[in-house]
Amino acid sequence: MTRLERLLRPKSICVVGGGGFGTNVVKQTLKMKFPGDVWVVHPTKESVEGVKAYRTIADLPGAPDATFIGVNRNMTIDVVRQLRARGAGGAVCFAAGFRETGDYDADGEQLQRDLIEAAGEMPVIGPNCYGLINYADGALLWPDQHGGKRLEPGTRGAAIITQSSNIACNLTMQTRGLPLAYLLTAGNQAQTGQSEMALGLIEDERVSSLGLHIEGFDSAAGFERLATRARELKKPIVAMKVGRSEQARAATVSHTASLAGSDAASDAFLKRLGIPRVDTIPAFLETLKLLHSVGPLAGNTLSSMSCSGGEASVMADTAEGRGVRFPKLTDAHKARVSAALGPLVAVANPLDYNTYVWNNEPAMTAAFSAMVSGGFDLNMLVLDFPRTDRCSDADWWPTVSAFEAALKANQAKGAIVASMGENIPEAHAEELLRRGIVPILGIAEAMDAAEAAAFVGRAWAAPFTSPLWGGRAAGAGGGNGSDLRDTPTPALRADPPHKGEGNALSEAAAKAMLAARGLPVPKGRAATSVAAAIDAAIALGMPVAVKALGLAHKSEHNAVRLNLRDVGLVRAAAADLLPLGTGLYVERMVAGGVAELIVGITRDPLFGPVMTVGTGGVLVELLKDSATLLLPSSRDDIAAALRGLKMFPLLDGYRGRAKADVDAAIDAILGIADFALEHADTLEELDINPLIVCPEGQGAWIADALMLLNKEAPSPVRFANHLSPTS
Repeated sequence: MTRLERLLRPKSICVVGGGGFGTNVVKQTLKMKFPGDVWVVHPTKESVEGVKAYRTIADLPGAPDATFIGVNRNMTIDVVRQLRARGAGGAVCFAAGFRETGDYDADGEQLQRDLIEAAGEMPVIGPNCYGLINYADGALLWPDQHGGKRLEPGTRGAAIITQSSNIACNLTMQTRGLPLAYLLTAGNQAQTGQSEMALGLIEDERVSSLGLHIEGFDSAAGFERLATRARELKKPIVAMKVGRSEQARAATVSHTASLAGSDAASDAFLKRLGIPRVDTIPAFLETLKLLHSVGPLAGNTLSSMSCSGGEASVMADTAEGRGVRFPKLTDAHKARVSAALGPLVAVANPLDYNTYVWNNEPAMTAAFSAMVSGGFDLNMLVLDFPRTDRCSDADWWPTVSAFEAALKANQAKGAIVASMGENIPEAHAEELLRRGIVPILGIAEAMDAAEAAAFVGRAWAAPFTSPLWGGRAAGAGGGNGSDLRDTPTPALRADPPHKGEGNALSEAAAKAMLAARGLPVPKGRAATSVAAAIDAAIALGMPVAVKALGLAHKSEHNAVRLNLRDVGLVRAAAADLLPLGTGLYVERMVAGGVAELIVGITRDPLFGPVMTVGTGGVLVELLKDSATLLLPSSRDDIAAALRGLKMFPLLDGYRGRAKADVDAAIDAILGIADFALEHADTLEELDINPLIVCPEGQGAWIADALMLLNKEAPSPVRFANHLSPTS
């Protein structure tokens, strides 16, 4: 039993406050035909909506399992304290005006601390949230109308948790046929976080899948526990994580005061947990519906059938560039389909089966069975139903029955996809689900859902690598994950010092530290005069590069001179560059580079050290070709990140060019990641741009490095020169 058992699945509900919102809770609870006890606490009213009102919490006939607190923020604290003393199972805190008010209200932060203290071990959802609806039991702590209905006995439904109460209201109004077992709002997450709520929900056998609308993560360790338990229970999760835009991040902070984390790090975190991320509410609902109905997909192959070449083209185009595909049919498979459809149909995938077999159920069954027999991971039938208020849809149901028979005969997974969301009525969608067919509203949403389900299938097929512990999943090996507070948080995840308050190392000092770790740094020396620069160039061996030290972005100041092959060129370059910075750095040139990469390390407040790998050089900000990885990352993770870059063909010998030493690049990136973890207590930022990757067998070299240490780091003065073997 989880800590939230009584709150999520109550036998008794109490409403404190008889104002408009409290009255609505009582009204909606009665409307849902909740079978347990319903109590009201109000100091003056005799009853609310026909339900007897008690003067105080102490007067209640028992300790309520779940309580909706509908009073103002100051009174809420005392109510929570009384409920705790009474032995209540938990509460929903509706009032706003706590930590989410930020700097605008000094009382909000103190009230949140008071709320947590008053609650003690009693779970509290919110504050600043609408609460929860348990559609499986008819238990409702919800101060507004909603569009959902009781889950039918013996069936399962999806569970949704959102940090926005308004989005939650809207989700209950969906007419897409998605059955819901639970809907929760997380609000401020003052004491009970979204990950703990989710753990409480997935333990219910009536929950098939879980959807999370995330504004900010309450606990990285908590989400890891959740992902581990979801795999154990075979209950897939899909997330809609907001925060890609600057405006969304600002709204997140003002709304929930929860920690959003950087968007790229959040993306990497969800990916490692095996939780797909979608960006729109329709895609969120359709993905959740697909996961509810058929679960994860074993692979990414799709088939599509429609009676229109135009629809077949749209399906093919919409899949382009995604992680799902329509594979070509083999000759044998094509022959089976052609035999069923006749010689006038051009057989392909996606398939336009024309209208020769329309409304001929046996012929359609034969054709659909032949197509579905190809062993695709998901089979799609594009079918828009006519509007029933003006037209007849009688001729459409033989098509549905033929598709159903084809799926059953081949033990295949299938979806009927409407090109427009309004073209599958809710009753039709529910009927399709009863037949084992997923109704998906929208072609783009169908691809989003299939891609997400294939991602889950691929993630679940691989061993789970912990984002926090680098290989051991927290909570792995069973258990219901009921107490997140026992989950350790590594010291690595401690909050970093304030950015900008640290020591920026010179390139010479930074490279000396990296070289001491055994990383591939060209031989170089610092110099404080033109004569010293010439001496360094002669000692190192030309050609050399000369750079001005003390500048974070040298290219913007034209502070680098490359491929200097004689003393005269070195003298002229040193004289030009010396006034620009705090000194000079002379370095052996790296010759014959195939491509340039950037490797960056930053400290995310939630996830700790995060590494970005991408196309480097002066165009890095323009091209925006990068991948983000949480640390620690494996060699396979880094290799996959490189393969996913748009510039990877350059590394792989594009159009007959020399292949790059990719193994050396991966070795270097692994070494940089290890360096960051070893210096996690002192390293604030590390920016290596470029990492020059040479032809096979010639290595990868750190050509420039920017390093920022925090104020507690030892003085970098001792790092001056790097005299390791050159390239």
